[in-house]
Amino acid sequence: MRVYSVYHEENTVTTAHVFIAASLDGFIATRDGDVSWLTPNGAENEDHGYDSFYGSVDGIIMGRGTWEVVSNFDPWPFDKPVIVLSGSLTQEDVPAAQQKTVRIWNTSLPETMRKVSAEGWSRAYIDGGKLIQSALAEGLVQDMILTRIPVLLGSGLPLFGSLPKAIPLKHLRSESFPSGLVQSHYQIAP
Repeated sequence: MRVYSVYHEENTVTTAHVFIAASLDGFIATRDGDVSWLTPNGAENEDHGYDSFYGSVDGIIMGRGTWEVVSNFDPWPFDKPVIVLSGSLTQEDVPAAQQKTVRIWNTSLPETMRKVSAEGWSRAYIDGGKLIQSALAEGLVQDMILTRIPVLLGSGLPLFGSLPKAIPLKHLRSESFPSGLVQSHYQIAP
């Protein structure tokens, strides 16, 4: 059995970061998983900071449900390592075009963070509603960039769920865009 260190070569712990969008009423997808509403008219020509954020991370850790949505994107949007946490998928479920970047792991999020730290990751992008909820509940998230899309869905898959305790946030900045998107950056308060 291999033991993974929580530290990589420079003795720094991998930190978890969130970059996600939600409807004004807090949903990340419709009940059937549709996310087509995420880019309202005019938003596709705006720089919402995603490229800069993506450039700052070493890889992505996402949940099975999120991967099942993005795995159908053509072309595949990630050129960095993607770890999909799932107890039901295997590596054979990954399409050939994604085999070089996508790995399926049946590990807890804390164990995953230890493993990617041992691989040398400094910053991990946490993606997917349930995974973000778990990461917040376990105190793993360092900061969150949340973009509110000007649409009310009424129901769907929620970004936030119940938590074992309140999580105080420190507001770092907010920015509004001509398309109506409003983006806020929060740090998890100590």
